[in-house]
Amino acid sequence: MSRSTLLTSDGVRIEAAYDPGPGPVGGPAIVLAHGFTGDLGRPHVRRAATVFAQRAAVITFSFRGHGGSGGQSTVGDREVLDLAAAVEWARSLGHTRVVTVGFSMGGSVVLRHAALHGGRTEARVDAVVSVSAPARWFYRGTAPMRRLHWVVTRPVGRLVGRLGLRTRIHPHEWDPVPLSPTESVPLIAPTPVLIVHGDQDPYFPVDHPRMLAAAAGGTAELWLEPGMGHAEHAADDELLARIGAWATASWTSATAE
Repeated sequence: MSRSTLLTSDGVRIEAAYDPGPGPVGGPAIVLAHGFTGDLGRPHVRRAATVFAQRAAVITFSFRGHGGSGGQSTVGDREVLDLAAAVEWARSLGHTRVVTVGFSMGGSVVLRHAALHGGRTEARVDAVVSVSAPARWFYRGTAPMRRLHWVVTRPVGRLVGRLGLRTRIHPHEWDPVPLSPTESVPLIAPTPVLIVHGDQDPYFPVDHPRMLAAAAGGTAELWLEPGMGHAEHAADDELLARIGAWATASWTSATAE
């Protein structure tokens, strides 16, 4: 595994790592976007990357304000620039098919990124997988989300975030409020989208993935996973392998012809 430091378009340095996987040079690459308070070195992120690396090259990175990356977390807003830098790195390494897979906050980021970076740019993607993502902003309908809002919006909460969760959080409110995941999904077509969500998610109940799928107008595939909780911690190796297979399916079919 090789490491690099990426520079976003707004000047933030992002730590990133590359595993070339089992395939040929120029084969598919999966860019993994972790959840809030994660980073590329966390065990649950490394486990997901290891499973994906059985099928494709994998790029992991730490969002701004997380791990060894610079800046402060904007909890899903300017993180699209971090993801764009990682996708551009995958393209520069020769990968012609790049798929983003995001979890929780990262799940919202991959949807917004795909909506904002379509067309023939180096930051475009060939498919998107969003796991355990919210459909709408400012949701406080569950106890875990109320705790998260306290961490993000209160000075004492941000101190807990920095010291206890190793996450540096931006102190200001969004201005303007970014495009929501539900508003983003209709803008992604014809790029394939997979929405994955657990029916026991303690953060976002199943109306969130259903809203996302409905907003896609039938162009997104929805997997509601029985018994699954939230994000990387709850995604077992079997589910991660299925996601990896979905992400690489069209490239595998094309190369077999």
